[in-house]
Amino acid sequence: MLVTTTQTLDGRKIVEYYGICTGEAICGANVFRDMFAGVRDFVGGRSGAYEKVLREGKDIAIGDMCDQAKELGANAVIAVDIDYEVVGEKGSMLMVAVSGTAVRVE
Repeated sequence: MLVTTTQTLDGRKIVEYYGICTGEAICGANVFRDMFAGVRDFVGGRSGAYEKVLREGKDIAIGDMCDQAKELGANAVIAVDIDYEVVGEKGSMLMVAVSGTAVRVE
């Protein structure tokens, strides 16, 4: 499945549009990761634990979107948008939502 944030695919002709497809993932944070991220923020540097959660959430959401596009008969998703939101009590969860246009390309 080709996935792109652009409206077109260079060198490929779009032959059918199937409509919007989406994917979502909600990832919970845990106490130990929060504690170590707080220490990391205090001393400076990157928080690998949170970065890993962000990547995993994005990958899950894109995978769900691609599954939906495949069910529609698409072999590509164009114009993909990725949104991140903090949700839950005290911002304890991360939501990743993706959307794009399912298409068939030659």
